[in-house]
Amino acid sequence: MVRALEWIDEASALRIIDQTVLPTSECYFNITDVDALVEAIVSLAVRGAPALGATGAFGVVIAMNQAAAQGWDEARLQSEVDRIRNARPTAVNLAWGVDQARCLMAQGVGAVLARAKAVMAEDEAANRALSKLGADWILQRCGKPQVSVVTHCNTGALATAGWGTAYGIIHELFDRGALLLAYADETRPLLQGARLTGWELAQDGIPFVIEADGAASSTILNGRVDVAIIGADRIVANGDSANKVGSVALALACQRKGIPFIVAAPFSTVDLTIATGDEIAIEERDQKEVLEFATVRTSPAGAIGFNPAFDVTPHDLISAIVTERGVVEPSRPGSSLAGLAN
Repeated sequence: MVRALEWIDEASALRIIDQTVLPTSECYFNITDVDALVEAIVSLAVRGAPALGATGAFGVVIAMNQAAAQGWDEARLQSEVDRIRNARPTAVNLAWGVDQARCLMAQGVGAVLARAKAVMAEDEAANRALSKLGADWILQRCGKPQVSVVTHCNTGALATAGWGTAYGIIHELFDRGALLLAYADETRPLLQGARLTGWELAQDGIPFVIEADGAASSTILNGRVDVAIIGADRIVANGDSANKVGSVALALACQRKGIPFIVAAPFSTVDLTIATGDEIAIEERDQKEVLEFATVRTSPAGAIGFNPAFDVTPHDLISAIVTERGVVEPSRPGSSLAGLAN
């Protein structure tokens, strides 16, 4: 299984695979300073909510090591940790991962590193557990021995500390002999579905096709799939879920067709401090990402780009939210995320 990130003890470095150059190149590099880490996060060299959680925790280690080497005072150290924490605003896991490690800084870098490693191990275990729960729920709900699925963006090992969330459910279905075909949306404008999910599906030998984002709704309405499965960057108290822009279109089509729309994420992605999706800060990225393709201008001179990285799917369009702690059906009375908190 590919690893999006791993800690190299002998180098005191976070080793990541550069996801901006996949699938044509498989490049790894070691990060030992805050500037390089923030750049890797912002450029999407490392991405995916659960992976960002582990990255944030290791980022505190990197900041502490750099502070010791360069003689930063406490104010500078805390400021650099804040830079990591705030590098991407929508994905709650990044801030969560930083906070998991930050609270141990007074105990020394060893304690912080141990917690960061635990965050990574716990994420993979959570992903494997939620994948089993999600596969069970889908097969029971669909009532078929085999299903076809559609997914959006990338939610596999590249987006997590290991295994995957929505992708992990697809992998679990495949391992059970219960998957007919996976439709992977290309995921404009940066093609995380075509480049990354396609690469992982090919690596894992899972049958798949890649489709344009604009084809996904008709794929659902034409009865080609039995279920849609996506990940999440933040799930709030009422079940509204932020994910890669384009997710809402799948949810609306699923509602129209009457098939399940599933959100899969570790419980660390749940933010019970926010009541509804209206309060989620949506990251807007560089307009060049939609005005250009591979650095080649594809739009008229003077055109202005609008590039929200995420959209929010209302909870009433979501059939089930799958975490390692259980499955919540937002429309079912008494089924709430708060009930999984303890």
